[in-house]
Amino acid sequence: MGLFILRRIGVMLLTAFCLTLVVFFLTNLAPNLEKLAKTQGNARMTDAEVTQWLENRGYTRPLLVRYGEWLGVVPGWTRTDAADTVTGRCIDPGMSAEEAPTFCGVLQGDLGFSTVSDDDVSNVLGGRLALTGWLMLISFAVMVPSALVIGVLAGMREGSRLDRTLSTISITSTATPEYVSGVIFIIIFASSTAGLSPWLAENGWIEGRTLFLGSARSAMEDITIWNFTLPVMTIALYGMGYIARMTRASMAEVMTAQYIRTARLKGVKFRNIVLKHALRNALIAPFTVIMLQIPWLLTGVVITETLFNYNGFGWTLVQAASNNDIEMLLSCSVVAVIVVLLTQLISDIGYVYLNPRIRIS
Repeated sequence: MGLFILRRIGVMLLTAFCLTLVVFFLTNLAPNLEKLAKTQGNARMTDAEVTQWLENRGYTRPLLVRYGEWLGVVPGWTRTDAADTVTGRCIDPGMSAEEAPTFCGVLQGDLGFSTVSDDDVSNVLGGRLALTGWLMLISFAVMVPSALVIGVLAGMREGSRLDRTLSTISITSTATPEYVSGVIFIIIFASSTAGLSPWLAENGWIEGRTLFLGSARSAMEDITIWNFTLPVMTIALYGMGYIARMTRASMAEVMTAQYIRTARLKGVKFRNIVLKHALRNALIAPFTVIMLQIPWLLTGVVITETLFNYNGFGWTLVQAASNNDIEMLLSCSVVAVIVVLLTQLISDIGYVYLNPRIRIS
């Protein structure tokens, strides 16, 4: 197991290197750099002024050199102007060239400076990740158990009325985009003029004007049931359908296995057959799907965060791409790559514990 993990870590590092190199190349294309210069400088800059602006900030040097500087394996660039003032990648305002470190990249924990937020990327990204982390955690805690229960109930009696009903619900939830279900939830539960809220308020069953809040902006400071239920429901509803369908298919296949038939012929209670014999093997295939939901929850909640005005990681990623915030976009990409690779590693290790017949060679 230890050798397997070491090999996988090596593959993960190689994959992360290739992916970050591709992202670095795409974000540093000439049109993006020109847009950055005109955004930070002057929209009416000439081509010569754009070139000068980029040269003064180290953007005109070879791509691989700048990638090495961003990683922190190549010394940061420096430049001395006509007044003998030394500037460079690793030289912060008010810092002399002698005090500045030689390397300042991702490996040193320096993610750069956001041109939009006017702050270090690490300061901005840390808070955004914490916000999305809470949304991911609560949504995951609601989505996965609900999907497993639906999938197991549907799969243990394949073809029954219960199976058809739950399968229809699962397909409907997966086929409904978040921007549709989110709007429906807002109308039903968070509107003071439509849906359930006016009726509940008239009968005195709720204190405020709405059952839930249609915006999660206040949840950035204090998470409550009132302001966080609708975004969690929107995410959980969309993700649980796919997990439920995979669980149902796996459960239906396991229930037709020979050892299940033998147990039923021996008179073992149906409940014990499901819980002790079928469930563990039925969870092997859905386990991969469940682990894949973690990267999706990190980067795929953009619509939900935008719809409910919740400024998390997904919202920050979109804003960085829209505003050409190169350093922020690169850091978001690094976080996304790390999360995807780690979930794949955990998924592979989990296979061994779910099914002892699987051996790591």
